[in-house]
Amino acid sequence: MPHQTVFFAHANGFPAATYTKLFDALGPHYKVEHIGQHGHDPDFPVNANWSNLVRELIHHLEQREQPVWGVGHSLGGVLHYHAAQLRPELYLGVAMLDSPLLTLADQWVIRAAKRFGFIDRITPAGRTIGRREAFADAAEAHRYFAAKSLFRRFDPDCLSAYIEHGLQATGTGLRLRFDPATEINIYRNVPHISAGPAHQLKVPLAMVRGQHSRVVLAHHTRHVRRIPKGEYLTMPGGHMFPLEHPLQTAELLKSFFQRWADIDSHDSSKDTA
Repeated sequence: MPHQTVFFAHANGFPAATYTKLFDALGPHYKVEHIGQHGHDPDFPVNANWSNLVRELIHHLEQREQPVWGVGHSLGGVLHYHAAQLRPELYLGVAMLDSPLLTLADQWVIRAAKRFGFIDRITPAGRTIGRREAFADAAEAHRYFAAKSLFRRFDPDCLSAYIEHGLQATGTGLRLRFDPATEINIYRNVPHISAGPAHQLKVPLAMVRGQHSRVVLAHHTRHVRRIPKGEYLTMPGGHMFPLEHPLQTAELLKSFFQRWADIDSHDSSKDTA
């Protein structure tokens, strides 16, 4: 039997190869595919409410012969949720890793922030502006990022993968591979619209929150209870838990996929009985 496909969507600013340790842990059982860097294809430029990024994801999923398990971290989880609402036939299920499902009140705040010019204060865009982009070599970059609070609890292999794949060689050293202007633009266009009523989602969905996350808050989980096959869990770590605990994250994902597949198989056998 051919392996089922996991299609992974990364967090903003973190090229997909940063998650190689997580992919390798899934690899013996699942074929892992991904877009290297969301928002960098000129055919799908970043625009309002990430609609082009959702279109980009759907475009790639349409190339698959079979539906996929959609797994996304932060930005990536939101993209999969929107895509699954639009094209559920492309999915076996969706796992959102520290990705919020915004309430109506959240959407109003974001809409106002865009209109009145304070979106950079309620998203990481403000902290991204002016961030260091260039380094003399990999050792200097490693020292710099290892000291930053966002990276401090990374699994060592994941931090090394970020240094390897998140930077690219230039004539004078290394520079961030993920275009900083694109990263800021993604933050500034965070959706203030709904992908559709949560109870209408036709595929299983799991929202997994990092125990110490400041991104997914308690009220962001409310919609999960309205999804017919929705569930909510927590993992050790913060917003970056897939890169802090990649092996534990892989085991959790595999447990979802197996359980959902068993339920689907059981339901199918009842339908043909």
